[in-house]
Amino acid sequence: MKKIIIIGGGAAGYFTAINAKEMNPNLEIIILEKGKDVLQKVKISGGGRCNVTHACFEPKELVKFYPRGEKELLGPFHQFMTGDTFEWFENRGVPLKIEDDNRVFPEANSSQAIIDCFQNVVDNLGIKVFTNCGVNAVYQQENQWVINTKNQDFIADKVVFAAGSSKMIWDLCATLQHTIIEPVPSLFTFNIKDSRLIDLLGISVPNATVKIVNSTYEASGPLLITHWGMSGPAVLKLSAFGARFLASKNYQYNVEVNWLSKSTTSVFCILQNLKKSEARKTVLLKSPFPEISKRLWERFVIASNIRETQNWADTTNLQLENLANELTKGIYNANGRTTFKDEFVTAGGIDLKEIDFKRFESKLHKNLFFVGEILNIDAVTGGFNFQNAWTSGFICAKALAEN
Repeated sequence: MKKIIIIGGGAAGYFTAINAKEMNPNLEIIILEKGKDVLQKVKISGGGRCNVTHACFEPKELVKFYPRGEKELLGPFHQFMTGDTFEWFENRGVPLKIEDDNRVFPEANSSQAIIDCFQNVVDNLGIKVFTNCGVNAVYQQENQWVINTKNQDFIADKVVFAAGSSKMIWDLCATLQHTIIEPVPSLFTFNIKDSRLIDLLGISVPNATVKIVNSTYEASGPLLITHWGMSGPAVLKLSAFGARFLASKNYQYNVEVNWLSKSTTSVFCILQNLKKSEARKTVLLKSPFPEISKRLWERFVIASNIRETQNWADTTNLQLENLANELTKGIYNANGRTTFKDEFVTAGGIDLKEIDFKRFESKLHKNLFFVGEILNIDAVTGGFNFQNAWTSGFICAKALAEN
């Protein structure tokens, strides 16, 4: 009987174990988890509801959500995709639902549905799970692997690393000659202190375009003003794709925001028309753009040197240019970053050049596998990181199930 050791009791580890055992019941599979509880990230994901995947069903479209791993995941997504994730969970009594923003959750609206599903299947299949079992070393002895833990040594024919973003495990992988791409944070809020944003906590716009000045990085989508500065899908996506660039700047950089995702010229024309059609009305009183709230509009007007009592008829072209610029290319200084809630993703990990993505197996060592976030693969927020866990786990499981 072949013995498999899986290091890491998270989403990728459980999914790998379950699928491998179902494909080959003769395998003996053990999961080693260093913490006292398993599936902790599953538990808190999506505000405790578990954002299982994203309703994008085309591999070529899906890979675009991965700042690192886009090229490598295209082939794997043709083997196990979003639709397969739906089918997998529904076949095990956990139907999924698509929400308005295309995020996918269990119909039960609770991450516990996923945890219970995994735990029940693991128990029924006879997969052993050891908690409080951190791994100290992994090395080869003849044709087998030795996994050294505080309590005992395990012998395995095949080893799977599924420990997520763990510096200790990355250091251990480095002892196996694997290259570790230096980890940096991804998915974070931009810390911005600016008079235009003070006390506007919770105000949002539906479709802003955000750029990092003096770079090629930009992203569009909803933008949210927070206590720290700016967040929301547009900012989180930009932080993911620009993760390494922003780290190199020590998180001190300028951000250009187009709050309307419209051209400066077209906005200036709209303002000039308002000068004629709303001549006697006060500029400050109402935003002509429904997506800009009254309070945010007031900040832009004041920042454009337009007096609080000034009518549209009395505005100068310079003032209207200033206002168009505030709306479409306002510059904000960012200093630092903040991660909160479930925004915890790291860019970095095992160098992708050292992995065979047809099996998720090491190119350096036969029978050594890597799945999930331990690889230098990460995605924007919205269920994409879990989809990587399911896809890599399933394809790895097929390789493990071979006799």
